[in-house]
Amino acid sequence: MDTAIKSLGPCENLSPLRHHSGVEVSFKTDEERVLFDHRMSPGEVPQPQLSFEVAGAREHIFFNPAKTTAGIVTCGGLCPGLNDIIRGIVTQLHLRYGVTKTYGFRYGYEGLVPKYGHTPMTLRPESVSQIHSFGGSILGTSRGHQDIGEMVDFLEEMSCDILFVVGGDGTLRGAFKLTEEIARRGLKKAVVGIPKTIDNDIMFLDKSFGFETAFGVAVQALKCAHSEALGSMNGIGLVKLMGRDSGFIASYASLAGSNVDFVLIPEVEFQLEGARGLLESLRYRLAKHKNAVIVVAEGAGQDLLEAHGETDASGNKRLGDIGLFLKDRINAFFKARKIECNLKYIDPSYMIRSVPANAADNFYCSQLAQHAVHAGMAGKTGLLAGRWHGAFVHLPIPLATQGRRKIDPQSELWHSVLESTGQPARLA
Repeated sequence: MDTAIKSLGPCENLSPLRHHSGVEVSFKTDEERVLFDHRMSPGEVPQPQLSFEVAGAREHIFFNPAKTTAGIVTCGGLCPGLNDIIRGIVTQLHLRYGVTKTYGFRYGYEGLVPKYGHTPMTLRPESVSQIHSFGGSILGTSRGHQDIGEMVDFLEEMSCDILFVVGGDGTLRGAFKLTEEIARRGLKKAVVGIPKTIDNDIMFLDKSFGFETAFGVAVQALKCAHSEALGSMNGIGLVKLMGRDSGFIASYASLAGSNVDFVLIPEVEFQLEGARGLLESLRYRLAKHKNAVIVVAEGAGQDLLEAHGETDASGNKRLGDIGLFLKDRINAFFKARKIECNLKYIDPSYMIRSVPANAADNFYCSQLAQHAVHAGMAGKTGLLAGRWHGAFVHLPIPLATQGRRKIDPQSELWHSVLESTGQPARLA
């Protein structure tokens, strides 16, 4: 596993942070590392470990702030905290480093392709000072691939030295292709990623920004579902939450809400039929307690649905709607047995994605933005800034995008979910 971070060249400029506002900066060096795995099993013999480069301000930087132009682009779906990231980057560049020219490229990678006609926004501290109070992204987003050559041409035209790319794994793969094309042309431009995924499924990260806000809002949806279930005979609250490949939001929200009876996630297969299947388990729950709440992640149970093989603009497989599928199957199951059932289906996904970030994510986004700027000004490229084992680190983009972070069915997290819900370990 290669954890080396690429650099544009020697850092020959003294950082302006050395004498900024009388604040003594704790500069980091490239030799400071964070271990990949800080745990050791009983009886295990210590081995040389992989490690990640520590993020933070460098005493010497590659770019001359007075001559530097930066750009920001946000891609993919909305996520709480996007405006916080934009605000943090602009503020750090302008007020701490003295970089006065920062552009916001509109509507994702489309903003780097002139034929779409998206005029770049000039971003200054005063123009972004309050944007963290609003959800979404002031730059807008889009999905889909664009021509790498055209995008690099446009960065050249705009004299953009550092591009900050905010997005998920597909967006970050695009960012790395930009890095490769820039290197092929012999240009001195840095590409720095900030990982965005509301599902919390980026590899080698403690968490992604917006996740705490997302599962916090999801908890409110679960409380509503519980109230609906309590309000009628054999009431069922069925809530579909985000999670294409990973069930982190469903699991965390269910644990925080403490009133959920079944949690269905992509990592754990389940069956509908049979004595130990979901439907019979649900019937038993209603017979005993007269109500139930089910949480299902959007990527769960896809083996039960008819596959169409379609993909979205980003190349992701289009998922079947497991929420509506379960709604129909549950209603049909109880109707066939002449058992009264009052099911309320709730899908709060778009509401969750578009809310402003909470205080914890405000704080986290500010830190991510600061570390991304430090990396960019030091001439580091093809990397993303993230947090691992509580410390901020630099991760090579190919390493972070080689797979998806998932819940281990044998982990303490999933065992906690099973204990909280009381559901069988296997619905099969």
